[in-house]
Amino acid sequence: MKLAVIGTGLLGSEIAIRLQDRRFEVCAWNRSSEKANALATVGIRPSATANEALAKSNAAILLLSDAEAIRSVLFPAGSDAPPLEDRILIQMGTIAPNESRALGRDVERAGGQYLEAPVLGSLPEARSGRLIVMAGGELGLYERCLPIFEALSEQPQRIGEVGQGAALKLAMNQLIAGLTATFAYSLGLVRDEGIDVEQFMGLLRQSALYAPTFDKKLDKYLSHEYGQANFPLKHLRKDLGLFRRVAEQSTLETQPIEALEAVMERALQKGLGDLDYSALYEALVERR
Repeated sequence: MKLAVIGTGLLGSEIAIRLQDRRFEVCAWNRSSEKANALATVGIRPSATANEALAKSNAAILLLSDAEAIRSVLFPAGSDAPPLEDRILIQMGTIAPNESRALGRDVERAGGQYLEAPVLGSLPEARSGRLIVMAGGELGLYERCLPIFEALSEQPQRIGEVGQGAALKLAMNQLIAGLTATFAYSLGLVRDEGIDVEQFMGLLRQSALYAPTFDKKLDKYLSHEYGQANFPLKHLRKDLGLFRRVAEQSTLETQPIEALEAVMERALQKGLGDLDYSALYEALVERR
């Protein structure tokens, strides 16, 4: 199967390389051409336009920043629309369920087939084929795309229909935000009171409260160094906003989410948006 990777940022580049290594024929396009051009060093052909990338492929993997960016590529105003007829579009970014459903309908009207398959995990998981794939869409189409997912994930799963995979991804990313915030508060109190951090962590690891992400990010909190972001705070801020918008249409109480959004906004105003999302600590626990 010939694949196009549309959107070669941090995660998109690693997914393209992984698929190339797994013997797929891959081409790539990115709005900033230098990111796609850099993949030529590993044998992935950059395309001059999204139309060209789609024309070369049987299936395209979309790893763009949001639904608006996806629409600007697939359904551009005032210019030629990309060739979608008889092509499979696999949407792997984080968008709202209703955005995904609407996108699916428009792709099908243009003669294409649509599957959502957002992923949980970052650059190390993409490199090793250990991303968590949460697909939504028609079962037969999912099975046709399974070789792609198995190249990226040890255990890809079809969650259900289009929109349900997107909803589950938002649920997961809300947990990232929630766990980061609550651990920051606890660690902040421990440090304020002069309690030995390793003693705190030792007790926490023995309890049902422990999550591996606490140890994964601990050195960043202690050193106040948040560079080399695999998942920047500004992206988590965007995803939490999506979660809140979806929650407002359901029976979920949104006040805690709104409060955390405000803290994240303050963190972005402090210039932390491009750093690892654990930099949220700096907005929750003021340094003395």
